[in-house]
Formats: sequence, structure tokens, C-alpha cells
Amino acid sequence: MINRIIAILFLTFIIVTCIILFFPALFIWLVTLPFDKKKIILHQYTCFWGALYTWVNPAWRIHIIDRHKFQRGKVYVVVSNHQSQLDILVAFNLFRHFKWVSKIEIFKVPFVGWNMYLNRYVRLVRGDKESIAEMMRVSEERLREGSSVFIFPEGTRSADGRVQKFKPGAFILAHKLKLPILPIAISGTTNALPKHSMNFHGVHNLYLKVLDEVPYEAFANMSIEDTAEFIRSKIIEGVDSLLILDKERSKK
Repeated sequence: MINRIIAILFLTFIIVTCIILFFPALFIWLVTLPFDKKKIILHQYTCFWGALYTWVNPAWRIHIIDRHKFQRGKVYVVVSNHQSQLDILVAFNLFRHFKWVSKIEIFKVPFVGWNMYLNRYVRLVRGDKESIAEMMRVSEERLREGSSVFIFPEGTRSADGRVQKFKPGAFILAHKLKLPILPIAISGTTNALPKHSMNFHGVHNLYLKVLDEVPYEAFANMSIEDTAEFIRSKIIEGVDSLLILDKERSKK
């Protein structure tokens, strides 16, 4: 019962702050409209907005590892495993410039979704061929403009934390534009906020590790499918290393 009460209080805090924090976002959008086409400043504010919820919750202990490997000013196709809705909030702690590829349902959420429109994030209707084609077109446009694009290539959250098979979209983009791929490993969010749950689940360490970028030359001669599996294996190794780190931390 106490966990449910904590969850309701935290959700109430999120709703109230989303209403409040949207208006500075709208102001930033208006002020920077003439000179910030990529919405770099607005995205940085959005990183603060998203990361705020991980900072104020004492049960979520955030660990960002090797942030420096996400180099400022460099354009990547960023790919990560997907364990929980918390992954998005954890990733905002990177404070690096990118555009999310997100399911269209999130864009329909008041205030949060409106801010996503302002940021020019990329919409996707899962399973809709026309929407997938449009997502690929817009993602390519954002990349050519100089914004990294952040994609969860599993397509949906993993129910058990294991990294599922990757869909090809991110890797088609990397091949077509000859861009480096930046793999990211996330661990700990599955148990902190399981799929289809909004309850409080106790204290958890949440990890995000930026892995070494994979330059285009490293996969130029691979097929799309082989590239996807190559990157997937790197992320699996990254997740495994975070599980080991968490076990060592819990022993101390």
C-alpha cells in the first residue's frame, strides 16, 4: 500500500511540474526561433526537465558512465537497448544534443508531447509502413541538419531486461549517410519501473554507459542485418558489464 501511495504522489508531482515547465520551454522556443534551427538550447532545457525526475526521486540512483564518449558537436546514429520508460529520463542525464525517435502516442500527451513537437523530435506509428517511411525520411533530415538521432532499435521495451532483436531502421540510416553509430547500454530500469507498471518498486541503481563509437569504416562492408547484430552484441556486452558492476557495488 505504501508503495502505491508513493507512486501516486510522484505521479502527481510529474503532472504538476510538466504543466509548469512547459511554459519556459515555449518561451525558449519563441526566443530562439530565429537562430537555433536545431533546437539545441531547447533540447538542453528538455534534458533538465526530464532528468529532474531522476534527481528528485531518492530511490533512483543514477550512474552515467563515459559520458565524454558522446562528443559534443559530432553527429551520430545513437542506439540503445530499451528496458523501461525510465530509459528516456535516464538518457536525458547525458545533456547531449539529439532527437528522439518516439512512438506517436507520447506526442499526444499534453505538455510533454507539445514540448516534443517544439523540439522537432521524430514521430513513429509502430507497425505502420507509411509512418516508418516518414520516420526514416525525417530522421535522415535531422541527421543531415547536424542533429544526432536516438533510436531504440528493439522497437519496444524488453519485458525481462534481455536485449531483443534489433530492427533495421537505425542501421539503414548509418549506412546511407555513412555516419558513426554510438551504442549505449542501459541497466537497472527494468526492475525500477517494469513494463506496464507505475508502482514504486524500491531503491535501485540505474546505469547508462556510453560505449565506444563505431565508425562507418568498421561496418561499411557489412549488410544491414550484420551491422544490427554487430551493434547488438556490443550493447549486450555493455549491459552484462553493468550487471557485474551493480553486483560489485551491492557487496560494498
